[in-house]
Parts: sequence; structure tokens; C-alpha cells
Amino acid sequence: MRDYEALVRTIITPLVKNEKALLIRQTNEGQRIIINIFAESDDIAVLIGRRGVIANALREVVSVAGKLDEEHVFLRFEALDENK
Repeated sequence: MRDYEALVRTIITPLVKNEKALLIRQTNEGQRIIINIFAESDDIAVLIGRRGVIANALREVVSVAGKLDEEHVFLRFEALDENK
């Protein structure tokens, strides 16, 4: 099994402004691997991109990596500072 958390971190770290607020967690749910990405709302907006272009590209990369290991990998994005 690949380290999907490290793969995602390598890709998205250069895209965020506040690396210290970036939190990536991997959870396994049966045959599904879910990568939760937590960051400040401004960084989440950058990671999702206009019309979800960047998020879809990230999902495609981890999906292809998962298919090589016969696993289903999903990404979820959540803002840490929802109260703003």
C-alpha cells in the first residue's frame, strides 16, 4: 500500500500559504481509503480551484495511484476556520 498521505502532502504543500495549518489524515473504511485535507479557508479555496479544476486533478492523481494498488482513494476538503 502506498503512502497516499505523503503523496497528497507533496503535491499540495507548495499551493498553500500556511503550511503549519495544513493537516492531512488518512482513514481506511473497508476497501476505501479517504484522505481528509484540513486547511484554512483561503487555502481550501486555492486547493479546490475555480470550478473544482485543481481538486479534480488531485483526485485523478490519487485515484490513479490507488488503481495501481487496486484500492479506491477519495479526497475530502474541509476548512479549519469555518467561523469566518
